[in-house]
Amino acid sequence: MKANAFQRILLAGAMALAAGAAHAAWPDDRPIELVVGFAPGGGTDVMARLVAQHMEKRLGEKTRIIVINKPGAGGEIAVRYVAAAKPDGYTLGMINAPGFVYLPVSKGAKYKPEDIRLIARLVDDPLLFIKRRGSNAPDDLPALVKKLKQSPESLSFGHSGDGTTGHLALMDMERSQSVRGTSVPFKGGGDIRLGILGDHIDYGLITVSEVPELIDPKGPFEAIAIASDKRHNAIPTAVESGVALRYSSERGMGGPATLPDAIRDKLEQALQDTLKDPAFLAASGRDSAVLAFQPGEEWRDSLARQTRAFQQEAAAKK
Repeated sequence: MKANAFQRILLAGAMALAAGAAHAAWPDDRPIELVVGFAPGGGTDVMARLVAQHMEKRLGEKTRIIVINKPGAGGEIAVRYVAAAKPDGYTLGMINAPGFVYLPVSKGAKYKPEDIRLIARLVDDPLLFIKRRGSNAPDDLPALVKKLKQSPESLSFGHSGDGTTGHLALMDMERSQSVRGTSVPFKGGGDIRLGILGDHIDYGLITVSEVPELIDPKGPFEAIAIASDKRHNAIPTAVESGVALRYSSERGMGGPATLPDAIRDKLEQALQDTLKDPAFLAASGRDSAVLAFQPGEEWRDSLARQTRAFQQEAAAKK
């Protein structure tokens, strides 16, 4: 009996050591998936790939982070994939707000914000109204609104899907100005740009970091308004144009709800250090102007306030 009891103790100890060793191996023993809910080429995708490249060295010499695109449903498909993953640190996702908190309130998304543990916010990226340079679409926001009042649905607006920043801004403009445009969802910023260049849409609702060509006065795109309190490259704000729109795309990283504290803390620190890295800043180019690190807990509280605002708005419509 004593021998059997001793053997059981040894076996239990060996199993505990093995489990500890397996956990300690994170994240060197296999690649980390970083899931993006939009098509390649958009702002979220570009940011994810750059962050992954510079973040790897802060997590371990053998760390590899692989970006996987799962576009569709305004990002819901990707969020559900991450939420359902094993909370072992090997499946993470790029989180896009306000869509992340808007979709469950208004569209019945099959996840709750609580299903994701937020790690950190990386970007606060204001929304632009852009068009193809030289197109016949109105050149400023007041003229745009005037045309829609005269001829509803006569102008088309591309965005990245229901619940995304561009879609919410379009609905807000329609509601506040008593107008109606033609909403055209795409899978991401890259597709929106192609839609504008191909004259398939009049305007793109897209963020600052997704249109680096704006710095070129002879480039293919021009912006008629920015949905921010401050101008960017002399672009008029929507507010000063008479339309009170303030919309920004916040991008960050999250994991499954029960992601362990030790892994979450290590990821948050690695992200904070990455955003301070001169090499990362030099490589970030179009994103450098919109980088805005915020710890996961603070970002969670901020998004909770947005959720309550969406809930109040939804209740008022009933």
